[in-house]
Amino acid sequence: MKPSVGIRDVAQHAGVSNATVSNVLNRPDVVAPATRQRVLAAIEELGFVRNESARQLRAGRSRVIAYVALDAANPFFTDVARGVEDAAREAGLALFLCNSASDDSREREYLELLHEQRVEGILITPVDAEQLTDRGTPVVLVDRESNGTHCSVAVDDVLGGELAVTHLIETGHTRIAMVGGPMSIQQVRDRHEGAMRAVTNAGLPADALTFLETKGLQVAEGRGAGERLVGLPAARRPTAAFCANDLLALGLLQSMTQQGLRVPDDLAVVGYDDIEFAAAAAVPLTSVRQPREQLGRTAAQLLLAENEPDHEHRHVKFQPELVVRASSAVKR
Repeated sequence: MKPSVGIRDVAQHAGVSNATVSNVLNRPDVVAPATRQRVLAAIEELGFVRNESARQLRAGRSRVIAYVALDAANPFFTDVARGVEDAAREAGLALFLCNSASDDSREREYLELLHEQRVEGILITPVDAEQLTDRGTPVVLVDRESNGTHCSVAVDDVLGGELAVTHLIETGHTRIAMVGGPMSIQQVRDRHEGAMRAVTNAGLPADALTFLETKGLQVAEGRGAGERLVGLPAARRPTAAFCANDLLALGLLQSMTQQGLRVPDDLAVVGYDDIEFAAAAAVPLTSVRQPREQLGRTAAQLLLAENEPDHEHRHVKFQPELVVRASSAVKR
């Protein structure tokens, strides 16, 4: 293995002091142009790579931010991460992506590791926001409202649930299922609250909305919910379903096909997030759109502003938008 090249080797090769090489790396403006070019040429010829870990150790911080996502298998969170990455790159920072997989113990382990690594800041869609403690590292909540102790970026999920179910009611449905869970996830609770608000505003009884709780927000859970829905007595079986995210909705669509039922004729379906796969589904999926990449970019910008003088926590809330497609065509 070729031995690593250090600052001393560069200094000897360029005929300058170690301090001059250090200045070229950290404060190039204080070095005469001719000397600077000589040092840069030596760096190139020797293949020198600065020890960034050592520099970060001296500075007490890294040039890295981290995003702890709730479920990296969900395209919604990878789209959010893309927005975070774009803002980080523009600021000269790298991004670590961590996946809590909706596991609070796994989330705690990642947070401990990131604090130990002295990252510049942490973005997180938390399993449980109440367990976040102040450890000196800036933290911004993503897709979750803060109680005031952190900056946050979120979407009005109550309004999103209301938009989805109001649309189904306006297209003629009076028996509607909501598919989602677990209820420990704040977004699910908020979207359920919005769905109930739509039912109330329409003057329908509370039992017009049947809640089919799932153990998670994955496609397989949507398929299982579809089997449960079809198994309900025909007299009270919902004719429409609002799913707490698009993955559940795609699983529900698959289940309907497997059971020989037609969407939207036998069951209208609305999802949430409007991920790329929604429009490309066998029956294009109506969905509540969230500005995914904008969520990530805005959260990263709030994080980068944490160290500014007189910083005050900000809470940015975006408005969702209903995108109507074939899966919820007007009921005949």
